[in-house]
Amino acid sequence: MTRRPVELPKAYRLLNHGPTVLVSAAHGGRCNVMAAAWNMPLDFSPPKVAVVLDKATFTRGLVEASGHFVLSVPCRAQVELVTAIGNRSGHEVDKLATLDGLRFEQVPGADAPLIGGCVAWLACRLLPEPHVQQAYDLFLGEVTAAWADERVHSNGRWHFEGHDGLRTLHHVAGGHYLVAGDAIGS
Repeated sequence: MTRRPVELPKAYRLLNHGPTVLVSAAHGGRCNVMAAAWNMPLDFSPPKVAVVLDKATFTRGLVEASGHFVLSVPCRAQVELVTAIGNRSGHEVDKLATLDGLRFEQVPGADAPLIGGCVAWLACRLLPEPHVQQAYDLFLGEVTAAWADERVHSNGRWHFEGHDGLRTLHHVAGGHYLVAGDAIGS
């Protein structure tokens, strides 16, 4: 797979269609990843994102301690992995050691690991908002680098035709997902 940089002013387009994301972070020799359906782009320049990280999650502690996280956008081919990531806690298991198909990738420009096999990645610097984080579990990040799989994203647009296994996942509830459909319009 070829990972191509995405212009930061267009990085919001990697999330604007509402996919489930995998949030990864690392600190003190530990890496973890969690699934998050509640996320969104916030701004264009500099690009910013928001994601909900519950107080009970292990990943949240890594984000708070390191000040960095990555949003990886998984695809249809990873639905079982995404469900397994979401159903296990980093407090109890080392997900990298116990989940088949989970690969952490260290990439220059990212201070947290990217998740292998995904179709987009946004490296983020935490924008601390202690009250918002504590009261609402809402975390804000400035996107410092972004990449997308050129098979399904180029020129700032998603194009999944011919790559059904790479369509992004959209969590509905209880382990049920939808996938991104065909593009319409110009």
